[in-house]
Amino acid sequence: MSAPDGSPVGAERSIGQLFASATTEMSSLVHDEIALAKAQLKQDVKRGATSGGAFTVAAAILLFSLPMLNFALAYGIRTWSDWNLAICFLLSFAANVLVAVVLALIGVLFAKKAKRSKGPQKVAASMKESAGILQNAKPHPRPELARDRDRKALEAVTRSSS
Repeated sequence: MSAPDGSPVGAERSIGQLFASATTEMSSLVHDEIALAKAQLKQDVKRGATSGGAFTVAAAILLFSLPMLNFALAYGIRTWSDWNLAICFLLSFAANVLVAVVLALIGVLFAKKAKRSKGPQKVAASMKESAGILQNAKPHPRPELARDRDRKALEAVTRSSS
C-alpha cells in the first residue's frame, strides 16, 4: 500500500513530500466541493424550469383550449341534462379554469421548492469551514537538532570573521 505521492505508508517522508501530498489533497477537496455546488445548482435550475414549464402549460391550456373545450363540453352537458345552453357554457368554462388553477398550483409548489433549496449555501459554508480549519492549523513543533545548532553557530562565526 502506498500514499498518494507513491511513497510507502509508514515510511519517513520529507517535508516537501508531505507538503505536496497536502496540496494535492486540498486541491482535490476544492474541486470536489465545486462539483457538488454545480450539481446542486443544476438541480435548482431543473426545478425552476419545471415550474416555468408548468406555468406555461397552464396558460396554454387556458388560452388555446377554451373555445374548443367550451363548445364540446357545453353541448355535451346540454345533451346529458337538457339545461339552458348558456349554463352549459358556464360550466365548461369553470372546468377549464379548474384545470388551469391545479396546474398553476403545481407550478407554485415547484417554484417554492427551488427557492427554498439551500444547496449552494451549504457548499459555501463547508468551504469556509475547511478554509478556517486550514488557517488555524499550526505546524507541529520540532525540536532543534544539535547538529543544526552547531552549523548555525559555525555560520555565525564565519560571517563575523570575514
